[in-house]
Amino acid sequence: MKYKIKASSVANQDAVIHIKESAINFGTTSKTAETLSNPAELYLGAFAACMLKNVERFSGMMNFSYSRATVEVEAIRLENPPRIESIGYYLTIYSSAKRLNSELLKKNIEKFGTIYNTVKQSCSISGTINTIDND
Repeated sequence: MKYKIKASSVANQDAVIHIKESAINFGTTSKTAETLSNPAELYLGAFAACMLKNVERFSGMMNFSYSRATVEVEAIRLENPPRIESIGYYLTIYSSAKRLNSELLKKNIEKFGTIYNTVKQSCSISGTINTIDND
């Protein structure tokens, strides 16, 4: 499987990533540091997207339904050399399914997530999955 994206920027302005029919603006200048995502946040966004995609994928395989899922991701950045040292996540799944095995779901996300497995090659990852009954 291969992936392809395109990104561009203009000097002294911000940048954009083009993925299929999507355009994602991101900051490269100090004037938008508080309003647009930076590259580290996009990296964490890809990590979160991988987790949410796998919740959807495994809901079918593990035979559970859910109304929504949210994930909060935090990272610790080191200065020298600049890098992400660790990532922590808190995944919440809103479901009334009695069959939702959150430990098995966590194991599947950790084993089969493309971005998850790529990230864990470079930093430590820890997290929890919480289910909330939405009856």
